[in-house]
Amino acid sequence: MTFRPQKRVVGRVLATRRSRLAREVTRALVGGSAAIAAEGPVLAQEPVEEVLVFGERRDSFDESFLNRFTEPLRDTPQSITSVSADVLDDRVITSLNDVLRTIPSITLGAGEFSWQGNNPNIRGFNARDDMYLDGIRDFGSYARDPFNLETLEVLLGPSSMLFGRGSTGGAINQVTKQPILDSMTNVSVNVGSDQTFRTTMDVGRPLSRDGAAFRVNALAHAGEVADRDGAETERFGIAPSLAFGLGSATELTLSYMKQTADDRPDYGLPWLDGRPAPVPRESFYGFDSDYLKTDADIFTGHLVRSHSSNVTSDWRVRYASYSRESRITEPLITDPNAATQPLEDLSIFRYVFFGDSEETLLTAQGTLTADLQAGDVEHSLVTGFELSSERSEPEFAFGIGVPGTDLLQPISDAPFSATSIEPRVRADTRGDTTALYVLDTIKFSDAWQVVAGMRWDRFETDYDAERFAGSPTPFNPGDVASTESFDQTDDVVSYRAALVYKPSVERTWYLAGSTSFNPSAQSLSLLSTGRGLGTNNALLDPEENRSIEGGFKADLRDGDLAFAAAVFEITKSNARVPDPNRPGFNALGGELRVRGFSTDVSGLLTPRTFVQAGYAYLDSEVVTAAPGTLAGAALANAPEHSLSIWADYRISEPLDFGVGLRYVDEQLAQNTGQGKSVPDYWLLDAMVRYNLTDRITLKLNLTNITDEYYFGQLHPWHVVPGPGRTVTLAANFFLAP
Repeated sequence: MTFRPQKRVVGRVLATRRSRLAREVTRALVGGSAAIAAEGPVLAQEPVEEVLVFGERRDSFDESFLNRFTEPLRDTPQSITSVSADVLDDRVITSLNDVLRTIPSITLGAGEFSWQGNNPNIRGFNARDDMYLDGIRDFGSYARDPFNLETLEVLLGPSSMLFGRGSTGGAINQVTKQPILDSMTNVSVNVGSDQTFRTTMDVGRPLSRDGAAFRVNALAHAGEVADRDGAETERFGIAPSLAFGLGSATELTLSYMKQTADDRPDYGLPWLDGRPAPVPRESFYGFDSDYLKTDADIFTGHLVRSHSSNVTSDWRVRYASYSRESRITEPLITDPNAATQPLEDLSIFRYVFFGDSEETLLTAQGTLTADLQAGDVEHSLVTGFELSSERSEPEFAFGIGVPGTDLLQPISDAPFSATSIEPRVRADTRGDTTALYVLDTIKFSDAWQVVAGMRWDRFETDYDAERFAGSPTPFNPGDVASTESFDQTDDVVSYRAALVYKPSVERTWYLAGSTSFNPSAQSLSLLSTGRGLGTNNALLDPEENRSIEGGFKADLRDGDLAFAAAVFEITKSNARVPDPNRPGFNALGGELRVRGFSTDVSGLLTPRTFVQAGYAYLDSEVVTAAPGTLAGAALANAPEHSLSIWADYRISEPLDFGVGLRYVDEQLAQNTGQGKSVPDYWLLDAMVRYNLTDRITLKLNLTNITDEYYFGQLHPWHVVPGPGRTVTLAANFFLAP
């Protein structure tokens, strides 16, 4: 959030736009309200009547962007974290992974060859299939960029009642920027260390007096990663949207988003004796010619109709297409005696994967929201349906006879070569979803509410694959050795229930329970292992999850500061484990559990100081394990303690200073208790911003100031270091329409 006012003229009145600070306070980490946020005085361009707007009351800004919630986020019985576009700008965040790193309870897994893109873990459970864009599933394997995001919402805890399959630890909803009736032309240019160059543009205009407007966001980004020789990113994006009837009873928005990327993928370092190999952070074991090319095209239609003051319908239709092409090198130390060998004697086996895939989504959703009165009892009712058809068609191959390299002196600029390229599998998975849901918030009085909801999902999957016999000659597809086909239909009912007590308008206590489910083909594939390409989970019933959470939310300091705290327990009662009676297949017999505590604070500590802070404690355990594994082990990617703090202090009218602190405890890469792990780490960030004029802002960011050597993405077979010290200078231009 910046303290620089943004202005627009309405007739003879000069008014500030809602300040970025006010937006962040009202879209606080826990969704708490912020009745009034401070903003610097407006500087008039000419002697006209001035109206100073010191932020805006809650109205829609305390509401979730999900149409399945009827109450303000402060009164919603679930832990919900929100991060606005303004905080992303303050912290010079240029990828969704960077956003997620700032949220306690979330860690990042490293990529696997069968999929790439974002791989978050929420409260110890994988959430790579729990990504949403404006409330609709966004399952493509691409690295998401926040250039078109207005806000990011993270819902913590099982949420199948809201979203359908998945969401064991939670779900991530990306909220895109939409047309408004104000004119704007905002341009940002960032240059930084490691040849980073990034520019974004946000242009919007009203088109007529009847509520039509358009908005276009665009992105160009290129750069490397600090102290990671070899890793490169190059992304382009454009997101036009057109709205009709803004401010009327019927609003229609048509939008399109395209994001392309041509990256050099970074699969980091090998493990050595259960720890990352002790080599310099810049060690890169891939080839300079490695590539990961992705393309996402997303078309959305959104119609909202206010039938009366108490009844609203919401209709959404989307078609999305995702493509991916890659050649990836994973470094492995294969010497069984490596732990006792000198480092200079160790070599790296380059495990090279080739992949291509096409994925599509066609979905329609309808939601009806109604406020009803039955005697002295009020009902806020949400009911709706979802119809979706998803398809994934990947092809995977392995490089055979690829030359290795040295552990301490890797060579990446050598031309890629292989004895042969062996295709292994070509798969085709289709998943069709039919769902109905209803959620009712029953208000018995101003103090007591009950929330009850359920959702029925039918998830039908059709999986077909061809297995190849190998490549008799280099780059020859080879012969089809076998085929396989699995069809399955899962009918599941998910529940949500909560008791809410409000001793005052500003305070809310709640006790809530919810469930979720994970079908075998949740990620639109039955390929459950990246190396063996096995179908271990075929024909298994879904895993089942349940959660109980008790929490407290409050608005403090007259609404300037939002606070939330919660205790919770999540249990996966029938986790997949190896079947002792069917080698190569899994059975449902494990139990995983995470107990924990989280707290969040966001808003104005003083009129000059904004803070956004969160802490999470996770006590994870493999309660029941597979034969031959250790029960009682902690879960992978579930650090016991994690902390994130960002504070922004306005020194003077044009100058403000921000500082950030992040801590992540030790993490395991496998649920074995004695397996691979990385140490804890602290990161320190800082920002200085100076407003040259009311339309030009300069900003300097320092990330990882202490140059901490840490590991930010874990995988059972490789581990990726986080960036070193990074310096970025940005110029933001808020141009006249």
